[in-house]
Amino acid sequence: MTKTNAKVLIMNWLVFVALLITLFGGAKGIVICNIDTRKLNLCNAAITGKNPPKPSAKCCAVIKKCNLSCLCTYKSLLPALGINPTKALALPKKCGLKTPPGCRG
Repeated sequence: MTKTNAKVLIMNWLVFVALLITLFGGAKGIVICNIDTRKLNLCNAAITGKNPPKPSAKCCAVIKKCNLSCLCTYKSLLPALGINPTKALALPKKCGLKTPPGCRG
């Protein structure tokens, strides 16, 4: 494994652990990709269930403030958090934003 791959893997695991602590431990939110992880719950309704509703204005406000390209680097971790990647990656478009190339599919 190259040093670059190892660093990416370690960074992904650190973010994953931080998200788990935030989601399940009631810990203070952390800022990842310009987004406070505590605010991600504002988008839960728009990415869960068989036919989720459109994202709320508050959800879109959160999505518009984050660095989407950065956030998309963590898309492989979404299933481990119980998040459907297809629904989550559709949020930017539903909020009127262009979906970065790294977020597609």
